[in-house]
Amino acid sequence: MGIFDALNTAVAGLQAQSFALQNISGNIANAQTTGYKRIGTSFVDLVPQATTPDRQVAGSVTAYARSTISSQGTVSAASVATYMAINGDGFFSVQKAVGTTDNVPVFSGVTNYTRRGDFQVNANGNLVNGAGYYLMGVAVDPKTGNPLGNVPQVLQFQNNFVPAQATSTIQYAANLPTKPTTPASTTAPAGSLLGAGGLNPADFSQNPLPLGTPAAPFGDATATGTAASNKAAPPVAITAATTLSGAAPSNSLTTNFVAGNTITVNGQVINFVDTGSTAGTTAIGVVPINIDISDTVGTLLAKIGALTGVPPTIDPATGAITLHTGTASNLSITSTAPAFGALGFTSPTNAIRTGGGTAGTGFVVGNDIDAFQKQSISGGAVTAYNAAGTPVNLQLRWVKTDSATLGTPHQDSWNLFYQSDPAATGAEVGWVNIGTTFTFAPNGSLTSPTGSAIALPNVTVSGQTLGDLSFNVGSGGLTQFASTGGAATINTIQQNGYAAGQLQSVAISNSGVVIGTFSNGQNINLAAVTLSHFNGTNYLKSLDGGAYGVTDQSGPAIIGASGTISGSSLEGSNTDIADEFTKLIVTQQAYSANTKVITTANSMVQDLLNVLR
Repeated sequence: MGIFDALNTAVAGLQAQSFALQNISGNIANAQTTGYKRIGTSFVDLVPQATTPDRQVAGSVTAYARSTISSQGTVSAASVATYMAINGDGFFSVQKAVGTTDNVPVFSGVTNYTRRGDFQVNANGNLVNGAGYYLMGVAVDPKTGNPLGNVPQVLQFQNNFVPAQATSTIQYAANLPTKPTTPASTTAPAGSLLGAGGLNPADFSQNPLPLGTPAAPFGDATATGTAASNKAAPPVAITAATTLSGAAPSNSLTTNFVAGNTITVNGQVINFVDTGSTAGTTAIGVVPINIDISDTVGTLLAKIGALTGVPPTIDPATGAITLHTGTASNLSITSTAPAFGALGFTSPTNAIRTGGGTAGTGFVVGNDIDAFQKQSISGGAVTAYNAAGTPVNLQLRWVKTDSATLGTPHQDSWNLFYQSDPAATGAEVGWVNIGTTFTFAPNGSLTSPTGSAIALPNVTVSGQTLGDLSFNVGSGGLTQFASTGGAATINTIQQNGYAAGQLQSVAISNSGVVIGTFSNGQNINLAAVTLSHFNGTNYLKSLDGGAYGVTDQSGPAIIGASGTISGSSLEGSNTDIADEFTKLIVTQQAYSANTKVITTANSMVQDLLNVLR
């Protein structure tokens, strides 16, 4: 070793410090580059061999790049929905186009990796970052968001179309008032179901309660015949002792009953016979009931009373008979002439209807809509969709069918209706009862039905078929608490159908799922962004634009990194300006020191050459 070796060593020092300066320059230049990873410099001494340690001298130097790829940059929020950053370990899988064919990018098939997440959708529907790299990922199940594979492909979202989905479930939650305020309840008698905000089936031509509901109880109506007298001389008003037949001037009906006459009361035949004995009448329940024509009016009226529940009465002054319908059913009486007329009634037929109503039909017809709206409260509305994606306005109304305020055994009960035909008239069905009675406990909790889902079969609205729907109230979703307004408070009313839609925009969620927003208002999962990691992360080969290539030292990419994706965010450069400036000063001083070595060695060489002069 000698002076010339010292010159060469100083030159190597200049080269090493120049290499370090170049890295510092690049780091400072990329201090604002998204996802940039600074490059440090490592110096390695080159020690010349010597036979003995005491003859070794300090050797030359060389410089190597030291990657900091595994060092996290600062993550900052961004306003672009497709930007994303990685927190922790991992890389985005990307490819770079090598050309285009018919304006469609062509890829080499080589996958690179990057942490630069400033991706935006281009004209072809690809997600491309600021350096021109195309994002890769895997398709997902639009319902669950779970990946449908594990092999990343270049993502493209162009002209994505989602078909219509028919409504199958309605999610509902509401509070029904303990006393609903309806137009009819404000004028109804106190203590009546109508006065308690309920619905009176007797006000409808068809009972709107659920199909098969027993008819409302009948009231006891009456019908009174004309004055009736007997054959006595002079004639007087008939009594219960007046016989059905007999010769004048006896206490018998003016017109005799004869064998073969019949009276039918609500389908039960009373047959008049001539046996000469009043003891042989047949008991109630046997068809026909036989009554001897020599029996009395009182016996006949008792038979009729046994069938109606309330015995007829006789006016002692006029002999006029009053028939009672009772509360069991309509009273219908037919007879063969002149039997019924002999009692003072129109012969041969007479029928009395009490107005109790019919059994439940589950429908509200056009003629009853006005009464229905006056005796019900709004249950809200929701836009449902049929299989073709046609929107259907589904209107709901609640009616209270029983009230605990009426005393035992009454309890708070409700029925729900949906509007099937807004233009219904006459006998056309306008509203349909869903067929379930909702019963509430005194504390306002729902006691029946116990399940959360109620089936609505064959729902059709304005000619649009929705099919079978599930009306889901969930646990605690339907209550009955006091409400000062007397109206239903709708907390939730949602459905799961939608019309067909075209993709409008995409965004990246914090779970790394690409979510598409469609023209029908639906947000649907489209793809999942995959993250890869390496055993030798810092041995990746740096490429243009913050991308990295696989090397033997880095090892192959392993799908499934531990890092997480943060949507609408970007990872900044990990360059520390203060640190780089400090290194810059040290490098400058080291470079200057090496130049001093060259100057000194040069002076020594000059002195050596002067020896020869």
